[in-house]
Amino acid sequence: MSFLGFLLLGLIAGAIAKAILPGKQGGGWFITLLLGVVGALLGGWIGGLLFNVNLGEFFSISTWLLAIGGSIIVLLIYGALTRKKA
Repeated sequence: MSFLGFLLLGLIAGAIAKAILPGKQGGGWFITLLLGVVGALLGGWIGGLLFNVNLGEFFSISTWLLAIGGSIIVLLIYGALTRKKA
């Protein structure tokens, strides 16, 4: 997958992860892009370790599921780290 394809995958996966998780997550489109790309990397790494699947194909359902799953994990960690104490 090309670099631009990977950025597009990360942006869309980050946006889908934000839509899936309840509550209000901070950050704009740039934070969404960063979290999505990091999540796609994390999802690809976990998928490679556990399921022997990689993120080589842009239009593969396994690529999208791994990227979205990784983005959800990264978004949960980001939310826990940036949560304001009341």
